[in-house]
Amino acid sequence: MATWNDMKSNLTSIKSDEMTAIESLAYLHAQRVKKGISQVELAKRIGMSQPQLAKIESMSSIPSFSTLTRYAKGLGLVATERASDCP
Repeated sequence: MATWNDMKSNLTSIKSDEMTAIESLAYLHAQRVKKGISQVELAKRIGMSQPQLAKIESMSSIPSFSTLTRYAKGLGLVATERASDCP
């Protein structure tokens, strides 16, 4: 059975910064669920509507670093940006 890392290495249509955002959001979403925080509660904490949060979590759009930072803060976490070499 293929792992996420195996599948990820074959994805060429997703830019690396977008992949970072996707992986970060997946981690944050898992933390929200693990902490038992509903979308409604998190949305209130970060000043966003629940439908907006649902759209982000369903990956209807790639969230900005600013949005990921707000999401993390609402969970009591801190988002950090990693520098990487740009082509």
